[in-house]
This record gives sequence, structure tokens and C-alpha cells, in this order.
Amino acid sequence: MKRIGLISDTHGYLDDAVFKHFDNCDEIWHAGDFGNIDLANKLAAFKPLKGVYGNIDGLDIRSVYPEKLRFTCEGVNVYMIHIGGYPPKYNTTVKNELTANPPQLFICGHSHILKVMFDDKLQCLHMNPGAAGNQGWHKVRTLIRFVIDDKNMRDCEVIELGKRVLSS
Repeated sequence: MKRIGLISDTHGYLDDAVFKHFDNCDEIWHAGDFGNIDLANKLAAFKPLKGVYGNIDGLDIRSVYPEKLRFTCEGVNVYMIHIGGYPPKYNTTVKNELTANPPQLFICGHSHILKVMFDDKLQCLHMNPGAAGNQGWHKVRTLIRFVIDDKNMRDCEVIELGKRVLSS
């Protein structure tokens, strides 16, 4: 069994509350737009970190994290990419990959819209944790926490970090 903390679109801002909410997690997964390598390193020093780079990430992030990541966690085939879309409106490139080799769990970020939904056609769970940073148009910063246990994904929790803090 693994407890996963899922985060995305931090854009260089890491709320200290993330560490409290992910304290009982075994791993943190970041679905892109870290913002800078220092933020990634803080997360990686706290818990094992898997992640992909996003469209705003520079060479510091891109030299460490791939564009897409395919891996198995507790028997669940996971595919993570920053820009992916959602069922059935996937990004064209992603749609071809998902159709050819459907994962059981598809994770992306980018939209700043939190979504957890099942794709009946692909038999795949889609997760987008929304945005945890202050950059963007979202009003509330969010995370997801969930458990993968022997091929089962369960105990999904949406965590609200509070309103987006506008810089003055």
C-alpha cells in the first residue's frame, strides 16, 4: 500500500501546509509547472518525488524531470504528463498514447482545474490536482491525497489550501 500526495502547478510557490497534508504520504507526485528547482528539491528532501516538467519549467527542471512518465505503483499502471486534457477531451498526442496503451491511472495538470473522473471507454481513472500555486486564474489552491493498494485506488481526498494569494 502507498499513500500518494498529488500536486501540480506550484509555479514557484510552495505553501508550508503542503508538508502537513503530505506528512503521512509515502510519495509525492508533481504533475508539472514546478516553477524552479529549489521547490522540487524541497519536496524531494521531504518525501520520494516523482514528477514531470510543465510548459513554464526551465532547463533546471527539464534536466531532472521528463516530459512524461510511465511507471507502475503497487500494480497500477500510471501515466503522468503536464498537458493532457481530460476524458474524452484529451490532447491529441496523449489521446493516441492512451488509446494504444491505456494506463489504469492518468495524471496531468496544466488546466488549474481539479478533476477526478473515470474514463469508461479506456477503463482509466483521470486525476488533475488543480493548482497549488498562486499563478493563474484559479481561485482556490488544491491538492489530492489518495491510496494505491494492491491495484486499487481508494480514499481520494481533495485538500483546499485556501484562496490564491494575489501579489500586490
